[in-house]
Amino acid sequence: MNNNKPSLMLVDGMALLFRAFFATSVTGQFMINSKGIPTNAVNGFVKHFFTAVSAFKPSHVAVCWDMGSKTFRNEIFSDYKGNRSEAPVELIPQFDLVKEVVEAFDVPNIGIEGFEADDCIGTIATQAKDEANVYILTGDQDILQLIDDYISVILLKKGFGNYLVHNKDTFFAEKGIMPKQMIDLKAFMGDPSDNYPGVKGIGEKTALKLLQQYGHVDGVVANLDQLTKAQKTKIENDLDMLYLSKKLAEIKCDVPINYELDKARFILDREKVLDKFNEVEMKGLHRFIEFENEIAN
Repeated sequence: MNNNKPSLMLVDGMALLFRAFFATSVTGQFMINSKGIPTNAVNGFVKHFFTAVSAFKPSHVAVCWDMGSKTFRNEIFSDYKGNRSEAPVELIPQFDLVKEVVEAFDVPNIGIEGFEADDCIGTIATQAKDEANVYILTGDQDILQLIDDYISVILLKKGFGNYLVHNKDTFFAEKGIMPKQMIDLKAFMGDPSDNYPGVKGIGEKTALKLLQQYGHVDGVVANLDQLTKAQKTKIENDLDMLYLSKKLAEIKCDVPINYELDKARFILDREKVLDKFNEVEMKGLHRFIEFENEIAN
């Protein structure tokens, strides 16, 4: 990272919102306001957002969102995320509400129909890394594939303010592969949460070993005769799914976003934010913006 550059925090809005919702919904604490709208997910989102902003002090911030459930990945594999149930009824009105709250922070909400938030994050991070140190705040390990010299990933851990920050060195120390090889890793392993299988019978341990030896999916396929008979058979049986899984796993870094770093400069209007909190009837959040002057200066 370059200390002379501005710092851009890209927030995976969906990851924060869902995490916040499920942390409180298990006990039925939906925090329904006088208009009958639950606010538990938005409340938790705000806490995650400001705790991270306070910890990492970015000069610029933007939040990325999924826009609807269908994307180009469903067109190439109809069962993609087909195992996901409908969003809980208490969460549905909070999708729009959280964006209103983010607008009150004067932070851009970014999303494009047909693409996932990850694709927006990947595109902006790739464009911005020449002019800013980029930090991606998420709970989603898929985004680790974007790590680069000027792109780090802040993974949310349990609770508030607990993070695992990954850069190229820490990622390699943990996995023994480069961040881009995460795409090939998921091509072999598949992803149960996104509902695509990869190669049946090949788990993380074997996949990592193959990638450390042969570099990427094409390298492994070109050397099938060097593998054990069992490995060769498994890969040959699922060759089409291997390549399809690689397409599904890769975050697109060229989606059509009009993005300008200056529009993401983080300067809070404290009164505007407090007015929004009062309007939505979210109490106890004012303390999260007390550090705003410290960040701005």
